[in-house]
Amino acid sequence: MDKLTKLEKQWVLYDVGNSAFTMLVSTVIPIYFKNTASAAGISAADSTAYWSYAASICTLIVAVLGPILGAVADTKGFRKPVFTVFLLIGALGLAALALPVGWLAFLIIFILAKIGFSGSLIFYDSMLPDVTANERMDQVSSHGYAWGYLGSCIPFTISLLLILTADSTGLGTYGATASAFVLNGIWWIAATLPLLKNYRQKYFVAENQHIVKKSFQRIGRTLRDIRKEKHIAMFLIAFFFYIDGVYTIIDLATSYGKDVGISDTHLLLALLLTQVVAFPCVLLFSRFSKKVKPEKLIGICILGYVGITLFALQLDKAWEFWFLAVCVAVFQGAIQALSRSYFARIIPKEKSSEYFGFYDIFGKGAAFLGTLLVGISTQIFDTSKAGVALLPVMFIAGYILLRKATRMMPENNS
Repeated sequence: MDKLTKLEKQWVLYDVGNSAFTMLVSTVIPIYFKNTASAAGISAADSTAYWSYAASICTLIVAVLGPILGAVADTKGFRKPVFTVFLLIGALGLAALALPVGWLAFLIIFILAKIGFSGSLIFYDSMLPDVTANERMDQVSSHGYAWGYLGSCIPFTISLLLILTADSTGLGTYGATASAFVLNGIWWIAATLPLLKNYRQKYFVAENQHIVKKSFQRIGRTLRDIRKEKHIAMFLIAFFFYIDGVYTIIDLATSYGKDVGISDTHLLLALLLTQVVAFPCVLLFSRFSKKVKPEKLIGICILGYVGITLFALQLDKAWEFWFLAVCVAVFQGAIQALSRSYFARIIPKEKSSEYFGFYDIFGKGAAFLGTLLVGISTQIFDTSKAGVALLPVMFIAGYILLRKATRMMPENNS
């Protein structure tokens, strides 16, 4: 691949910035929440369930708002401002987690921060056609995830050092964790400034009045278009099923690890290793995409996740969690990057925010379903493994539907 252009690099930098939040959601934030809830007398199973419900609530909100906001953002001059609003909600919400509040208020702040994070990704993903050419989408999208994984290690390592040395430095656990939240919020905003300065919306729908009303009208037309473009509709359904497992694992891996007895230190270090290993793996899949169709690579990632979730059912040792962390690293970034660029390639560019709003509905709707089912199953059976047992089924369904979507592609029917 040719060297990234200046604008492509600045687009990639947003992945570096927001991945700091993703890393904390997978590690420090749920650990801090579960410890806070435990101190308040909440059982381990109930705190995992409450965490699952919080993740479900914010994903449901973004899924409902996604197409509406996407339609507005497709209007000339609106994509960057709406993106900026959600960026600030996410980054400032992350910093606000440092406030000395109880477990319930902490969950509410977390929901707001994650709404900002998830909402910003709708518009960030839809910027991809604006910043690069069709033939470079797989590579640029992969670089975003790859550098996001590696770049997030910088603020996370500093955060980890603060937390692990909290007693010797005199910060204490709360002071060190609060400092980490503020540090990562600043990192997120700082990494985004170059994109905010130089991004220009290239593809758009030109409407200068009655923007909200016409946005709702466009949503109706887009829904009809998606129904007609059966390969897009079927891909979204397949995406719903397989990304369910991916997002659920990201959201609940740490809580699940604690429930089966893995120590906080092992959890944090294993997930740091995930970020480091994911960097070359995403770029490796990016290279493969030059010779192998991306939908086939997505299928390989799905099958990899089937094996991961089946192995997780018997997990009860630290080394097994480390092994799974490496396995997840191999496939996690690749399946997200290739799905994003594949979808960007098959949709109308001038309506990319709107289409990515629907993409987000299927992605976040899946995350809502996955975390909700895990939460309910955990409380019913009083074990997290009951929820994990549902995930292989979702991955297998996604694989079957992806193959069906591929056969529906216009070039395969000509």
